Amino acid sequence: MQLYRDDGIVLRTQKLGEADRIITILGRHSGRIRAVAKGVRRTKSRFGARLEPFTHVDLMLHAGRSLDVITQAEVIRPYGEPLAGDYPRYTAGVAMLETAERFTPVEKEPALRQLLLLIGGLRALGDGEHPPGLVLDAFLLRSLAVAGYAPALQECARCGTPGSGAPGSDGAGRRLPAFAVAAGGMVCASCRPPGAASPAAPTVDLMLALLRGDWDSADRSERRQRVECSGLVAAYLQWHLEHSIRSLRHVERA
Repeated sequence: MQLYRDDGIVLRTQKLGEADRIITILGRHSGRIRAVAKGVRRTKSRFGARLEPFTHVDLMLHAGRSLDVITQAEVIRPYGEPLAGDYPRYTAGVAMLETAERFTPVEKEPALRQLLLLIGGLRALGDGEHPPGLVLDAFLLRSLAVAGYAPALQECARCGTPGSGAPGSDGAGRRLPAFAVAAGGMVCASCRPPGAASPAAPTVDLMLALLRGDWDSADRSERRQRVECSGLVAAYLQWHLEHSIRSLRHVERA
């Protein structure tokens, strides 16, 4: 069997047999990996505690026919420790892990930008400098952007008409009135489909700030804007993934 080394974030674990676990990792070089950690459920396991979700680990693995085998694991940083006793931060972190797995559907396909986004998001949650809901929504929006699904926020997603203040506008244009998930973001009055949402202007500004990493603006947002933003981001994410993120239902929105 071929031996290789990689580091990454543990996304998920599941039981296998009486003593083993299957560990899902988002690796720096290998993308998403599913590997067996033998004997880790025994009390005398050498590295069972090192292979918990949220942990950044350095691994040695043997390539197997169906599942690789972890032979060595060393902790780089346990991002889960500061989240364990804080429900809002913990649930936001779980949603990040699930989203990262959904955005890497093909095993062993490199996804370095997704990994770096995840590490940055978990670090921000642990630092506690920003509300966890904002950190989560920023991670979701940027993950969408990395996958090529960034929502149009300053121009009509269908016809390209710029809204007021958008690059290329004359400054006198009208604000785009609606957000249409299936269309790809904000739309003008002429392109507005039935059922499109009508977000407040500060909500759209918040989405743009999160996408850009403008935390000064994002942290000044009000609760109603954050709640509306989260709903739009969740709907847009799940439309493009064609799959619900189950852990989002447990996230506190404030």
